[in-house]
Amino acid sequence: MTLALAERAPERELGPLERLESLCDPGSFQPIRTAVLSPRLGEAARPGDGVIAGSGRVAGRPVFCYAEEPRFMAGSLGEAHADSIVRVLELAARAGAPLVAFVESGGARLQEGHAALGGYGRIFRASVALSSRAPQLSVVTGVSAGGGAYSPALTDFVLMTERARMFLTGPKVVREALGEEVSMEELGGPGVHERNGVCQLVATTDREAIARARQLLGFLPQAVGRRPPASAPVPPPGRAPDASVPAEARRVYDVREVAAALADGGELLELGPRWARNMVTALARIEGRPVGVVANQPRHLGGVIDAAGAEKAALFVRQCDRFRLPLVVLVDTPGFMPGRRQEAAGVIRHGASLLRAFAGAAVPRVSVVLRKAYGGAVITMNSKDLGADAVFAWPSAEIGIMAARQAVGIVHRRRLAVAGAEDLAAGLAAAYAAEHLSAERAAASGFVDEVIAPPQTRERLAGALAALEGAA
Repeated sequence: MTLALAERAPERELGPLERLESLCDPGSFQPIRTAVLSPRLGEAARPGDGVIAGSGRVAGRPVFCYAEEPRFMAGSLGEAHADSIVRVLELAARAGAPLVAFVESGGARLQEGHAALGGYGRIFRASVALSSRAPQLSVVTGVSAGGGAYSPALTDFVLMTERARMFLTGPKVVREALGEEVSMEELGGPGVHERNGVCQLVATTDREAIARARQLLGFLPQAVGRRPPASAPVPPPGRAPDASVPAEARRVYDVREVAAALADGGELLELGPRWARNMVTALARIEGRPVGVVANQPRHLGGVIDAAGAEKAALFVRQCDRFRLPLVVLVDTPGFMPGRRQEAAGVIRHGASLLRAFAGAAVPRVSVVLRKAYGGAVITMNSKDLGADAVFAWPSAEIGIMAARQAVGIVHRRRLAVAGAEDLAAGLAAAYAAEHLSAERAAASGFVDEVIAPPQTRERLAGALAALEGAA
């Protein structure tokens, strides 16, 4: 085999023990319940009855973890298998330490009947109980069906490898029930779940997924109620935050470039990048402090807020509040998506969920209006009256009930209902914008705390977060 071919060869899949040892700091993994009986089968099972569980350290911090073994009865869950998982979940809750699960299960073990179903019930209950104590991450490494799909869905974050598949009912059941032919990938591959919000991150290989899990843990507190770990400050990349932002309100750009210009080392860990792409949710650090970033994305749908975008942001805001991650909100939106389809999708309910999430968050919240913010969306995106601790705006930002052209079309509709009124409309729009939409007007009325130059943004964010540190 040539070197070029060898370099393209797929990486070997890791076994359950290798996954746990790769997750944990070298030499720190300690197994528990390595030899248990499978009473329903009436014989000794392989170690852990198809699961390996234990504890270790990640970046020196204690964690609990388990990995299912698909080579033992397809990773199906029996009573002893469930006992091991419940045990490690209970220990994580008792210790107040994160839990990482490597999930690859065919679901409840048919040979054990009700005992297998009851095992999943006990796991679900223990996972929900742990959610009030510590973060939980799931890494789906293969086919996970039925309860094997619900288990990760109950955790805070779901990562999938490219070979992972998740579904409640498999292709055979779908074919028998609906007459529909569908592959496992089409039914529950990462391409499906990264677009519907079930999984937040997709990795090519096991090792990449493990590296992502370790990176994600680095942003999270050891336990609910504790602060996330700070690190040494790293300078930003050095480019101006507004370098990629066009002056024209209708031109698009990637708001992630703005966020990266503000973050330590320009590093963002974006969560759910393929779901509701008009809303960006990411983790970053500013002067060493972990923060959650919520931003409208003009690159998709012009940054408009729709039902899916509001749902995505609301879930993220609640997670950040739970993990004491301060929120940095970058605002550039023309408003909520109109239309029958959005109303049918429950945009009112999802928009209200985002309002409720921001209004109820106890962590520090700082907003920056980059270019435009109109209507109910400006309130929803962490406005001062909704409880934001600080709201800044760039000098060219427009903030108001609606864009100038739309406003004058309503206010002056009779004057404009004559032929050749284009010049009049342009003049009226300019006057309306100057009187009602400018950042200076918003600051003068107290709607915005201060108008800042784009190069000052990181400094002002860092200062606000430092001043509010006691509230985190």
